[in-house]
Amino acid sequence: MSEDLSWVYSLKTIAVVGASRDKKKPSHYVPKYLKEKGYTVIPVNPSASEILGETCYSRLEDIPSLADIVLVFRPSEQVPEVLSGILQVNPQVLWMQLGIKNEEVKKEAETHGIFVVMDKCMMQEHKQIFGD
Repeated sequence: MSEDLSWVYSLKTIAVVGASRDKKKPSHYVPKYLKEKGYTVIPVNPSASEILGETCYSRLEDIPSLADIVLVFRPSEQVPEVLSGILQVNPQVLWMQLGIKNEEVKKEAETHGIFVVMDKCMMQEHKQIFGD
């Protein structure tokens, strides 16, 4: 039986590490979907100033407001590079998108009280839970 992730969707602010301007990439259309569903999306990408009509930040540490969820679109081996930013933001949830897993980061985040989801698509899970 898969774990119940419905509570995660009661959280409303999502920082998206690796957000993209390329409409064909999941790192664009997944946050776009979440924004359309009423979530506040904060894109994080050092090579963009704006994504999805939102100010884009170079690093998690640069975000001026709190993020309930950090959604990561980076290769598994690059996730440790953003760990310090994740811990500084201190979200309730760290979500590593479908295909992304890093056990070391998971363990470290969990020791800081952060709930971790790995290798799942936040859009697909939302659709399964809410029937969109």
